[in-house]
Amino acid sequence: MTSTAPPAGAATDTTATAGEPSQVQLAIGGMTCASCAARIEKKLNRLDGVTATVNFATEKAKVSYGAGIEVADLIATVVKTGYTAEEPRPALPEPRTPGAPETDRRGEAGPDPLRHRMLVSLALSLPVVVLAMVPSLQFDNWQWLSLTLAAPVVVWGGAPFHKAAWTGVRHGAATMDTLVSIGTLAALGWSLWALFFGHAGMPGMRHGFDLTVSRADGSSAIYLEAAAGVTTLILLGRFLEAKSKRRAGAALRALLEMGAKDVAILRGGQEERIPVGELAVADRFVVRPGEKIATDGTVVEGSSAVDVSMLTGESVPVDVVAGDTVAGATVNTAGRIVVEATRVGADTQLSRMAKLVEDAQNGKAEVQRLADRVSGIFVPIVLLIAVGTLLGWLLTTGETAAAFTAAVAVLIIACPCALGLATPTALMVGTGRGAQLGILIKGPEVLESTRRVDTVVLDKTGTVTAGQMRLRGAVTAPGVDEEELLRFAGALEHASEHPIARAIADGAAERIGDLPTPADFRSEPGLGVQGTVDGHAVLVGREKLLGAWAIELPEDLATAKAAAESEGQTAVAVAWDGKARGVLLVADAVKETSAEAVAQLRALGLTPVLLTGDNRLVAEAVAREVGIDDVIAEVLPQDKVDVVKRLQGEGRTVAMVGDGVNDAAALATADLGLAMGTGTDAAIESGDLTLVRGDLRVAADAIRLARRTLGTIKGNLFWAFGYNVAALPLAAAGLLNPMIAGAAMAFSSVFVVTNSLRLRAFTAST
Repeated sequence: MTSTAPPAGAATDTTATAGEPSQVQLAIGGMTCASCAARIEKKLNRLDGVTATVNFATEKAKVSYGAGIEVADLIATVVKTGYTAEEPRPALPEPRTPGAPETDRRGEAGPDPLRHRMLVSLALSLPVVVLAMVPSLQFDNWQWLSLTLAAPVVVWGGAPFHKAAWTGVRHGAATMDTLVSIGTLAALGWSLWALFFGHAGMPGMRHGFDLTVSRADGSSAIYLEAAAGVTTLILLGRFLEAKSKRRAGAALRALLEMGAKDVAILRGGQEERIPVGELAVADRFVVRPGEKIATDGTVVEGSSAVDVSMLTGESVPVDVVAGDTVAGATVNTAGRIVVEATRVGADTQLSRMAKLVEDAQNGKAEVQRLADRVSGIFVPIVLLIAVGTLLGWLLTTGETAAAFTAAVAVLIIACPCALGLATPTALMVGTGRGAQLGILIKGPEVLESTRRVDTVVLDKTGTVTAGQMRLRGAVTAPGVDEEELLRFAGALEHASEHPIARAIADGAAERIGDLPTPADFRSEPGLGVQGTVDGHAVLVGREKLLGAWAIELPEDLATAKAAAESEGQTAVAVAWDGKARGVLLVADAVKETSAEAVAQLRALGLTPVLLTGDNRLVAEAVAREVGIDDVIAEVLPQDKVDVVKRLQGEGRTVAMVGDGVNDAAALATADLGLAMGTGTDAAIESGDLTLVRGDLRVAADAIRLARRTLGTIKGNLFWAFGYNVAALPLAAAGLLNPMIAGAAMAFSSVFVVTNSLRLRAFTAST
């Protein structure tokens, strides 16, 4: 069993308790490629009782550790591996001065230092590349100018690669930076030898440029354009990656920044403005029109309409009155309300949503674990290929310059950066976009499940139906006015707390307005109610109640009652002054969007099944209304798990959509659990996907988004694998100049990130 991870910035037990692993998230510094992440993960997982997942894109490690292990031990292990680690700071940001530069979680001004290094290197390397590529521009001693410009690029511009490579060497590991560092330093070193000890430094030397490896006298060949060009291109790729990764995580940052920064709290009847972090449960605070609600709570005074679109994606404001619950970060659009806080800090709906999104982004899909394993062994294999290429060219051609060029091209082109970015960037964008649409994906493994699912089990109450009894119609006896029937029955039922009585009273009030106050009201348990309304003796309830007063239903009302009950509706008889006057029809209303949602689920290749504890007549009536053929009715809550298991035993891959406590176990048992966010905490915790809104159409959107994200991940991995498989033989065969190889390597990573960003355009059907 795994304990819940503590909220970022909260106090954390530094040692795990016996028998129950703890979890912590560490911010990792110094990673430059997927190989770095693989190394850290490998070192952490070697510790007893530790299970770690390191994400290169989010620069975080999610670690589960057992008794006897402290967080300090985990950090020390990361540091010994050559990187930095710390517990993340509080997730909710401090207010930022408008116009100030955006900073990341370590306080650095985003990618600006990298941008500065990249721009300086670009300015210095551009003349070097142009001189090398256009022989007509080469003047006497041009090569010395090239050296003057290229040397700072390779040494200073490439310093992050060299430093990371040296760190790897000290710890007995090779990373992508090892390939870049060896390749660029070798190109610079060869050029220095040719300039100072060969013929390349002589005045009047001219140098051609080929897209492929050229066969030339090694003592007169210089590779300054390759060394400087590759360094600059890789810096450019890293800069674009950093920028894209920030854009990919923008949805989560926006989610965290939604909350109010301060709140007007009521103390001794006076308003006092305090930071939202000081708010405690049971505090009462004032929210005026246009202000954000500071935290989750219950309205205790006033009424208003609340804009919940930032949490649910629902555009229509929700009316709230005293007794209704409201969520933090939503906007009060109308009247002044007083709210009593019920959840604060990490317990609020907003914080829990952010935690779910971040956990999903820090996880790894099965396809990414394969990519990580490949990245871990890729660099040593490439080094061997480079050595083999060098020796192969020397043995077959005897041309040192050509052999060296081909080996450098192999080193430069083979960086597995795109492999490391393929899954995390798509996950970051996909989960972030989902959060904006009210869809929370709990983890990357969920994506695989959405692809395989072929059956979707829908819980009836609260999922397909509203979960509340509504007045659906009225049948009157000859000569009785429907408004009068509703007036008398509504007035009497308004005094009762029974759900069916509330449905009749609310329905009557909606249709005719204010209801009179009854006299001599009396409830007859299990039968109905009786009393006096406007001087008339009124009975409302079962037919048996009327029978006790020797009142029989006429044939037309009895027929209407039987027909309604055959469709799963509840028929309530109404009589006054000794005669039956009509029948009121009450039922759990089907949500307006449920039929459309079922059609969308069918379009995704899923077979819908309606599951309910209600009787078969009610279930079949609802199923007919929304277009479901398979109905499983009269199922006890504890038996819902057995139904899911039976469907799985038939070879089906089952998704379950539910919202209640009695759905939690079935949601956990299903191959894919979709919890309606309007439901209970137990159901939400058990689901793989959480739908913040109570609209069933969001279930179809969630599956579409998850499948689209998985498709993007696979497309990214195909490109990354395919690129390396195709490019390595070309480089080894001498068909790629090192600088062209460097450009291809850098932009393969940029392609992967850009492809992931397309998920931001995903639109919901609701």
